[in-house]
Amino acid sequence: MYKIMLADDEGIVIDAMKFIIEKEFGDECEIAFAKTGRSVIELAEQFRPDIAIMDIQMPGINGIEAMKEIRQTNNNVIFIVSSAYDKFDYAAQAIRLGVLEYITKPLERTKLVSVLRNAMELVDKERRRRSNDLLVKEKLETVVPIIESGLIYNLLLQDTWTEDIDNYKTMLGIETKYAYMIALIYGDAKEGNHMTNAVGSSVKMQKYYKEVREVLKDRFPCIVGTVIGNKIPVLVPVTEENISYAERIELIDNARAMIRLLQQKTDIIFRAGIGGVRELHRVSDSYNAAIGALSMTTGSVAHSDDLPIGCAYEKDYPVHMESAIFDAVEKGAVNDAALAATAYFDWMTKNNPDSMMEIRTKVLEFTLFAERTAYLKGGMTYQFGSRQDYLPSLMGFMHPEEIRNWFVNKITEACRNVSGKRAEKSNHIIEQAKEYIHKNFNKDISLDDVSRVVNISPYYFSKIFKEDTGVNFIDYVTGIRMEKAKELLINSECPMKEIGTMVGYADPNYFSRSFKKNVGVTPTEFKEGKIPGREEPV
Repeated sequence: MYKIMLADDEGIVIDAMKFIIEKEFGDECEIAFAKTGRSVIELAEQFRPDIAIMDIQMPGINGIEAMKEIRQTNNNVIFIVSSAYDKFDYAAQAIRLGVLEYITKPLERTKLVSVLRNAMELVDKERRRRSNDLLVKEKLETVVPIIESGLIYNLLLQDTWTEDIDNYKTMLGIETKYAYMIALIYGDAKEGNHMTNAVGSSVKMQKYYKEVREVLKDRFPCIVGTVIGNKIPVLVPVTEENISYAERIELIDNARAMIRLLQQKTDIIFRAGIGGVRELHRVSDSYNAAIGALSMTTGSVAHSDDLPIGCAYEKDYPVHMESAIFDAVEKGAVNDAALAATAYFDWMTKNNPDSMMEIRTKVLEFTLFAERTAYLKGGMTYQFGSRQDYLPSLMGFMHPEEIRNWFVNKITEACRNVSGKRAEKSNHIIEQAKEYIHKNFNKDISLDDVSRVVNISPYYFSKIFKEDTGVNFIDYVTGIRMEKAKELLINSECPMKEIGTMVGYADPNYFSRSFKKNVGVTPTEFKEGKIPGREEPV
């Protein structure tokens, strides 16, 4: 079926074209017509013709202008122009609009039929193209998620050759060298930094996965992996090795909005960890950082840049003991690390009593790895020569007890460095922020301004600032301003308006209201000695 629209101000011409079309093509065509430029535009919006035979000279809006309007809403319509005027300028404009044919009146039956047949062939060709495109798209809807999951799986497990990664990149149109990972974690509820009912929520996710995938792709230009436990790994290719502070804040805000949207669309609670940018073949580090960021905070979104931040084993090897050591070191849990290190050492001496060299080697390996974790997670400064006595010390110990004591001491020392340096870094951030606030309280400073100075996101800065000071950012700034205002009111003769300006209030009325709210009396009353808690003025 072909939808053909006739546009001509002469009824006899319309009747003639209808007669020819119906006689030649019968039921193959559905015909509609209009006699003015405006009415043909309105008809085209409703009728959506495949072919439009347009007269140039029509009342009101002429045929050329009408075609321009129709083309904006129907890019596939095929135009055939008919006119009693054989004017070159009209023909030229018609050609620019992609008109198939320009025919003059009176219309010849054979000419009209021939032109319509050509137009119908073009309609058929376009329909076949669209059908093939939809078929390809339908297949891609099934195949692309599999390819995306394959890429992420291989990147995270590093279980592939470079050429395989290149093939994945080609199929997915990835041309960048860098990327970062988002770890989308979900559960029935959030308890601290732990998501409850991981298994049950993963079963529910099967129902929502397609919708979650669509939300992710709408928010980020990303590659979405398959469900792994109660996690969905997401790869976001980027062109630069580093992202700016502003880009990071925008990314965090976008992730928070995404979390809210996902929780509206499902009955699942989500959190998102974001890792730093890495070269594509090293994005497993970014993913681990994203997971680590979530373990260090209780928020819905955490970026690893805001925080101080597999192999096969022989049978019966105590992988859980090894993991316990490094989990404790990462958390800075000194007692847990000491117990785990002691348990692992006891296992070595019990199961390998005659392998003292291997025991020394393992102790050195674990110590260096624990210290590496301390350097990376604790924000320490690495010094090349700081461990020059490690090997001589271990080789000099003749009794297992000496090696055990050295090993446990080094592991616990690494733990203390993790927890101590992390706290030290947070303290440094807060002190830096306080110093900036004290120097600039008389200006219009905001949480975003101070966050930018200390180079962490406003969300995370707000959290650690309140944990350290016990009050939120606004209340802290207000407190400083009030203390300075009281000092000026007592020790100076400056006008109230000037004092307000000196402590960061451009509006005198707002200064007076804020002072009354926080101090209990107006600035004037305070200056007169009416201090809250005293019965008589001083």
